[in-house]
Amino acid sequence: MSMIPILAAFQFLTIFPTVIKRMFTSQEMGRAVGWFPLVGVVLGFALYGVNYAANLLFPQTVSAALTLFAWIAFTRFFHLDGFMDTLDGLFGGWTPERRLEIMKDSRMGAFGTIGGILVLLMKFAALSSTLSLFPSIMLSTTLGRWASPLVIYAFPYAREDGLGIEMKRNVTLREIIIATLIAGITAWLVFGWLGFAFMLGAALIGFLTAAYAMRLLPGLTGDIYGTVTTLVEMLTLVAFTANLT
Repeated sequence: MSMIPILAAFQFLTIFPTVIKRMFTSQEMGRAVGWFPLVGVVLGFALYGVNYAANLLFPQTVSAALTLFAWIAFTRFFHLDGFMDTLDGLFGGWTPERRLEIMKDSRMGAFGTIGGILVLLMKFAALSSTLSLFPSIMLSTTLGRWASPLVIYAFPYAREDGLGIEMKRNVTLREIIIATLIAGITAWLVFGWLGFAFMLGAALIGFLTAAYAMRLLPGLTGDIYGTVTTLVEMLTLVAFTANLT
């Protein structure tokens, strides 16, 4: 098995050092999608390690803030930036063409700024109050990077150029099976049968988000893939704080 798709997944989604010092081919990026959840597993362990170390010196709220800072740093603000661009585009434009144009603009608008702040606040609140930190972080990072391959495979792409369309064209059922196996094994080991319930919830969030975007756009974009990851991460963390007794 070639390691290039795995390395491509890590280099694409995180601050992982550049091992392959060239542009990845579209086929390599398509195969990398299947390994996105593995990136989530490694990220989850790294973030839990940051939180554990921070708790040795600081109170829980400060540790949660440091963990959230590491979360953003390790992922290069990648998914959150896509989420913010998506909010600006979907709610700031009146036509599909204008929405796509806004989403490509690097400038941040009111919808994106407010949405980004709210997501960070929700993640911080969940991290600082959950009693099940390890499973919440692990499922959040892993399932967030499992839901995005599902929508990449299942929904059309909005544009005819860019990295997103090349990735979309080269994602096959094989990548979805690999991603699902990684996510499923992780969910089982971390949270038993309830882990599969979280997988179902993550898939539902991903498909509902994509379906809503399809009402306003001719297809999905890389920003919407990031939005799916961000929403699954946030809502998974929040779910672990629910008082069901």
